[in-house]
Amino acid sequence: MELPGTKAGARCLGEAQMALESELGLVGFGEAGQAFARGWALPAGEMAAYDLKLVEGPERAQMISACAELGVVPVTTPAALLERATTVFSLVPTDQAVAVARAAAPHLRTGTFWLDGSSSAPGTKRAAAASIEAAGGHYVDMAIMAPVHPRRHRTPVLLAGPEATQALAAITALGMDGQVAGPAVGDASAVKMIRSVLVKGLEALTAECLLAARRAGVEEAVLASFAQSDPEIDWAARTAYNLGRMLEHGTRRAAEMREVVATLTELRLPSRLSAATALWQDEMGALDLEVGPGPLPGLLDAVLAARR
Repeated sequence: MELPGTKAGARCLGEAQMALESELGLVGFGEAGQAFARGWALPAGEMAAYDLKLVEGPERAQMISACAELGVVPVTTPAALLERATTVFSLVPTDQAVAVARAAAPHLRTGTFWLDGSSSAPGTKRAAAASIEAAGGHYVDMAIMAPVHPRRHRTPVLLAGPEATQALAAITALGMDGQVAGPAVGDASAVKMIRSVLVKGLEALTAECLLAARRAGVEEAVLASFAQSDPEIDWAARTAYNLGRMLEHGTRRAAEMREVVATLTELRLPSRLSAATALWQDEMGALDLEVGPGPLPGLLDAVLAARR
């Protein structure tokens, strides 16, 4: 990005200011949406959110309460959101990214920025972009590169697409930590998807290895062997963290891993390990097991008992 003071830099900052003159819109007001809103801490009424859970369902009251706490205006249709906002963060589950873009497209005002932060394959992002851009919007491929807690809006993100530089100016004005990954939609999501082969794959390997070790009664020996090979890692703490992430977010992470499989397929590479990782993530998420802090053996026992 050009530095402020240059002609191009001034243009980018001017466009960013114009984008922020209207309310910010959030499509999806779950963990990421609420974390971003809490981090931005804008005055009440300067953010609006649309989520199916704001329309109906058992979580409606809780989500409306979160909106009130954060000064976010709840709306119940995409049209209502897009009447208010020309900078929109789409933070929906992977399997909804394209459908949400298509539903929003007829209501977009020309020049609306649509930052898609779903954990989706490059091909999925391109499909969503087609709907937004055909309606006159500016689609930005946004990859959220770390858990949104504790950093909230400061969580690192990558941006890609023809309007990524302008979008970077806008999110920088919001205090966000972004970088441009490339000029094409899919450049940011490719980094996230390929990174997840290892990150989520290690989680699945952790589950398979340590659950087997606990059932065989040899987890202490296995952990000691790991510590001998790499003493800088607290293997018990890492195992507990990995299992906790799978138990809390496994269903969502499984959907992401299926997008990883799609990414590898686009690249004409095998996806055997990633497909197996999706199965493990799905299985752990489906246990619906809430576990608090405590010794690793207790956590392993709880998971083994829940799987029976």
